[in-house]
Amino acid sequence: MDRSSLSSSAYADLVDLGRRLYDRALVRREEELITDPRGQPIGWLLDTRVPMLDGALFEEVGGVLAERLRERGVHQVVGYGFGAYPLVCSVLTADDDPVFKGGLVREEAKGHGRRRLVEGPVDETQPVALLDDIINSGRSAAKALELVRGEGYEVVGLLTLFNFTWSSGQARIEDEGLWVDSLLDLNLRESTNSTSDSA
Repeated sequence: MDRSSLSSSAYADLVDLGRRLYDRALVRREEELITDPRGQPIGWLLDTRVPMLDGALFEEVGGVLAERLRERGVHQVVGYGFGAYPLVCSVLTADDDPVFKGGLVREEAKGHGRRRLVEGPVDETQPVALLDDIINSGRSAAKALELVRGEGYEVVGLLTLFNFTWSSGQARIEDEGLWVDSLLDLNLRESTNSTSDSA
């Protein structure tokens, strides 16, 4: 998104939304035991399911994400994993013409029924954007990209709520030929109070 084209008021609104999401998603170790994938205690994490599964922010976020997708001419979104599923659904609430279509990506195709890897009415002849809550290392997004491309879809971009800029995730996905856009850039690994104003 070309942020230079935003009015100061629109820019401030986006920054405010990003910060409200961040504040609602932030979990600190003082509040509960939280661990990394290896089971080691960590100081903080962002659980975006908390704000995104609360109706107060769901439609607002969906409207903002939908607008960013419209600017790029994309009207189909897919998500891989529990952090992405609410984002896909939120975009589908946005009024648009044509309406948005969404898909949910499984880890592997279901072994019965329709036996699909990508569930939903997405059209293989039209481009899709991946949605995810956070881009950090880019491993999850790269896995989603591999799965969706393997089903024959043209994936053109990745739209996230938060970009952990200290990591290499954005570059990893851009190296795959996709654009990457995030609602809010987080730029300090150890500080839970430091965010950039890149909305």
